[in-house]
Amino acid sequence: MKQLVRRIGQTVALTLPVVLVTTGTLAVTRVPWAPPTGLDQQVVAASSGDGTIGRSATAPSSQGLAPQDALRVDLMEELRNHTPGTALDLLERTMREKPSLTPYCSSLSAELGRAAVRKYQGDVQRARSFARPVCDGSFAAGVVG
Repeated sequence: MKQLVRRIGQTVALTLPVVLVTTGTLAVTRVPWAPPTGLDQQVVAASSGDGTIGRSATAPSSQGLAPQDALRVDLMEELRNHTPGTALDLLERTMREKPSLTPYCSSLSAELGRAAVRKYQGDVQRARSFARPVCDGSFAAGVVG
């Protein structure tokens, strides 16, 4: 009986974190059947005629760079020309479309946070207002630090 209880406890201890992470991830994922938000309209307004935001990863100035460096250039240009929100949208979309770049997501997001503070001349509150859960909240961490 004691072994049975121990085995059940071990099973719960191993599966519970997986279930919690999975459900938490699914809870913050956008779903196609949800009504559009103001954020979606902002993305459409900032997009170019071909449906992309910012430059494509194959832009001439990005050629010859590693994919993560080309993305960094695109993100910083998007931040410079628009808002940190549109740059975060570009980052989020790129992570969905190119999963091979996900190891760089947190560092890119934090770098966007630091650049947002510079864009708004040190106004941390204004930069932080664009934060969202892209790459585990690294943008907010970049804003603060």
